[in-house]
Amino acid sequence: MLSTATHLLAIALGFVALSQSADRLVEVSSTLAFRLGMSTLTIGMTIVAFGTSAPELAVSADG
Repeated sequence: MLSTATHLLAIALGFVALSQSADRLVEVSSTLAFRLGMSTLTIGMTIVAFGTSAPELAVSADG
């Protein structure tokens, strides 16, 4: 059985990976949208909308 320290390490590494992935997703998405000529307001609203809907989508797809 895994120890508590191993569980905490796995949680910490998962959080770091999630944080870096989210930052990269936002960076690449905004760069792509800017290159396609979208306004910064539209880019911001779209990224926020996707970010708030993604957890709901994940839960719905799981069940």
